[in-house]
Amino acid sequence: MAKEKITVGIDLGTSTIKVAVVQFEQTNSKENKRIPHILGTGIAPTKGIRRGAIEDITELNVSLATAIALAEKSSGIKIKQAEVSVGDAGLKSFTASGDTIVSRADLEITDLDYNKASESSESSLAPTLTINKRIIHRIPIGARVDGHIIFDGKPIGMKGSKLEVRNLFVAVLLPHLSRIARVVENNDVEIIDVVVNPLASSMACLSKSQKIAGCVLINIGAETTSMIVYEENLPVSLEIFPLGGQDITNDIALGLKISIEEAESIKIGAMTPSTVSRKKLDEIIEARLDDIFELVEAHLKKIGRSQLLPAGVFLTGGGSKILGIEVMAKNFLKLPTKVVSIPSGVPGKNIESIWSVAYGLCLLGISNEENAGGEPSNIKETIKKVFTWLKQFLP
Repeated sequence: MAKEKITVGIDLGTSTIKVAVVQFEQTNSKENKRIPHILGTGIAPTKGIRRGAIEDITELNVSLATAIALAEKSSGIKIKQAEVSVGDAGLKSFTASGDTIVSRADLEITDLDYNKASESSESSLAPTLTINKRIIHRIPIGARVDGHIIFDGKPIGMKGSKLEVRNLFVAVLLPHLSRIARVVENNDVEIIDVVVNPLASSMACLSKSQKIAGCVLINIGAETTSMIVYEENLPVSLEIFPLGGQDITNDIALGLKISIEEAESIKIGAMTPSTVSRKKLDEIIEARLDDIFELVEAHLKKIGRSQLLPAGVFLTGGGSKILGIEVMAKNFLKLPTKVVSIPSGVPGKNIESIWSVAYGLCLLGISNEENAGGEPSNIKETIKKVFTWLKQFLP
């Protein structure tokens, strides 16, 4: 008999808050796959967030309550728990390595050894990297046993005298994380996990083969742009920049002396400007996109991946709707480029790119629950600490 599981994703976007309710039906096939079905969604204009950072909790409470109510009405489900996204421009990622001497006399590596090496890598981080921040993801990206690289995941059960582990750490400003916890709790929803936007979006947008070959996913939101780089099916780096599609809209409005609403329609090709040439419009759009792609390229150079990702560039988010963006990205980054199509689980139907984070949160939620490929996170302990600290201020 098929079993069903429901997960909820809350994307606290800078333009809109999106809530997705997804039901996963477990089939009786040999693959034991779970088929996703979107039961309902809720979307509401975001108020109280600027560049991904929460500025007004009261306004954000109202926006989130509206999106949740719409999702509950369309799905017929009372939302009590959810995976929640975080994507402010203060987010930072960094890598570090740690090691330990294998504890057992027979030199067999255990979970205890792995955890010790992993904790050692976190301890090696410079205090300046984590000041006023909280690490919410500690993702294993490499291991060595007696100097030999291990390619097949954790080296548990192998034998050796010295274990080295390399991790990707993702840190978020603690005040921002605290405000997220408060807003979600105010809406009577328990946070199961907090996940950074690029990681959530990659669950919906990238295939395993693309992650293995090496690729970068760029999510152009309203006020921020995030990127995540994969190699060998592992996220090796991620970053969030304080530029997005709204900056392009503003540039068009200023350049053409038109309203913000008209500029937005022109940007996505829903309306054609009547008083200006297409060439001038392209110049305005390209100038701001160059700023965004320059930040992406600088980060790729920093981590040694510039023009070295065989699967190329994948674009998602509201900004990916801009006409000609594939060509612009390809020309600037010198990599094959494609706007992502997100399969919905229903043949012939795709999910709109603005839902990549919310839908990805649902996919990540079921993946983590089954312990089948979800990237590990130590946020649960963090959330408990944040809530404990907040209790003294909440009415």
